[in-house]
Amino acid sequence: GVVLACVGQIEDNKEMLKLSQQYFQLVGASASHCDTIPGRQCMAMCFFLLKQFDDVLIYLKSIKAYLFNDDDFNCNMGIAKTTAGHYKDGEEHLSMVQNPKYKMEYGYIMALARCYIYNGKARMAWELYLKMETSHESFNLLQLIANDCYKMGHFFYSLKAFDVLERLDPNPEYWDGKRGACVGAFQKIVAGKEPRESLREIALMLRNTTNPQVEYIMRTFKKWAKDNNIKLT
Repeated sequence: GVVLACVGQIEDNKEMLKLSQQYFQLVGASASHCDTIPGRQCMAMCFFLLKQFDDVLIYLKSIKAYLFNDDDFNCNMGIAKTTAGHYKDGEEHLSMVQNPKYKMEYGYIMALARCYIYNGKARMAWELYLKMETSHESFNLLQLIANDCYKMGHFFYSLKAFDVLERLDPNPEYWDGKRGACVGAFQKIVAGKEPRESLREIALMLRNTTNPQVEYIMRTFKKWAKDNNIKLT
């Protein structure tokens, strides 16, 4: 079951994943294993592959007392909690993982970044991106940071992510996100919820875009900066 799951995920082979799920279910539901720790782990993995994360949590919670310091357990529990929307618990379990190999895995990084964002730690999510090599996976992490930070009102870090995305891929949607994040970050500065010094970096990121709307937004920034004795250059 484990081998089929690993190979199936790497090759995106749905037949292998289905077979793996069936093997996990066969062992986990058997009379000899259903009330054992390995049996409940098998049922958790079965539901993991079915993407039924509330059911995953039922089985993992039942064995939590026995595997509290186990990296496999905490990684699976953290990802399941995050996917089910329990971000505080998700971060707690993911932060307990010690194995450096696990901490470099794509699924772990994406789940931890989402937890950081939803728990009000957007800077830590951005630091996860900075540690990654440039790749398709880091591009996906940028998209997660850009969109989830925007949704949660962490506009400064949403802007940073959209700025990089726009430079990597001149998709008009990235400018739309960047412009919205730019305005949102500026409003937080005006409201005293973001350091005034951030406006200089926001203006620099805005100038990375060649769009007629940039000058209109910059005029607003410059006027407010002048009225509040802030240098933008």
